Amino acid sequence: MRRLWLLFAQVVTVLLAAYFVVATLKPQWLGRGVAMPGTTGTVSIVEAPSVAPGTSAPGSLSGAVRKAAPAVVSINTSTTARAPRNNDPWFRFFFGDQAEQQQSGLGSGVIMSPEGYVLTNNHVVEGADAIEVVLQDARRTTAKVIGTDPESDLAVLKINLDKLPVMSLGNSDALQVGDQVLAIGNPFGVGQTVTSGIVSALGRNQLGINTFENFIQTDAAINPGNSGGALTDISGNLMGINTAIYSRSGGSMGIGFAIPVSTAKQVLESIVKDGQVVRGWIGVEPNELTPELAQTFGISRAQGVIVTGVLNTGPAASAGIRPGDVITQVQGQPVRTVSELLTRIAALTPGQAAPFEVQRRGEQVELQVVPAQRPRPQRMPQR
Repeated sequence: MRRLWLLFAQVVTVLLAAYFVVATLKPQWLGRGVAMPGTTGTVSIVEAPSVAPGTSAPGSLSGAVRKAAPAVVSINTSTTARAPRNNDPWFRFFFGDQAEQQQSGLGSGVIMSPEGYVLTNNHVVEGADAIEVVLQDARRTTAKVIGTDPESDLAVLKINLDKLPVMSLGNSDALQVGDQVLAIGNPFGVGQTVTSGIVSALGRNQLGINTFENFIQTDAAINPGNSGGALTDISGNLMGINTAIYSRSGGSMGIGFAIPVSTAKQVLESIVKDGQVVRGWIGVEPNELTPELAQTFGISRAQGVIVTGVLNTGPAASAGIRPGDVITQVQGQPVRTVSELLTRIAALTPGQAAPFEVQRRGEQVELQVVPAQRPRPQRMPQR
């Protein structure tokens, strides 16, 4: 028995000695790192898993950027501003002709088709004398305005270049609060920039920005120059056109607004087809249905939009809609707010009858209204 213990002790001693020699001279054999010159110990080096070129690391959004970014362009505009009193002969006699001043502007846009149609904001190109579009691949070209829609603050441009990258369209109606999104544009003219965030809210309206408001709100950083750029999902599909921010400093404060792609696509198709956006109009003055108004008009239903005025010669009057009626449905779609009613009516085809469901003194009435074409907004005279 004693001999066995002696043999065991000798074997353990030899193994420990061998382990010490290997750990000192060849530590990599044991996976313990590499001895650094001038030190008495070893430093463990752990290499991160390699990522093949062209692939994305786990959690990266680079795939969405590679897909969407080439179709987002920078827009440079220039406007010639004349001196306001150059036409006054007395002013010119004393002060001479004042030199014209060049004003420049920055914005972004999205290539929507291989034919070269670019969607951007109306306020980006409004009043511009010259428009230059710069692609991600550094190609530059002049753009022509095909049409504008001030009521949605959208405009369609046309460029003539070959092999254009085209944005893939998503379904903005399927967006949910909390979904991740990317904002791509050219803030402050620094060059194409990508920021990320989430959808903070949906259906934002009554902001006083546009006539038709149904904004996607996001906390992805949007700054001056981003207007007209893309808001995409994490798959690189277009969800909206970045339009405005809430800011006290002029920079991003985490509250940005984008026009849903469902609205943008409708405006694009209408402008390309007809040169303008054709919307329905029925000639009513709608208001939110408050408890006070409901009590005044003897209305029991709490959902809908109350009509407080009707144009005598308008389509609504011809169809029998009266002041005090509550519009609850348009073409089978529920109506809860004034913004929703305006959107539903604007989507109607002029000249084609549409069913309206209204509540009148506790009774449900269905009327057939033939909408007319919505008059274009009158521009205020320049001063």
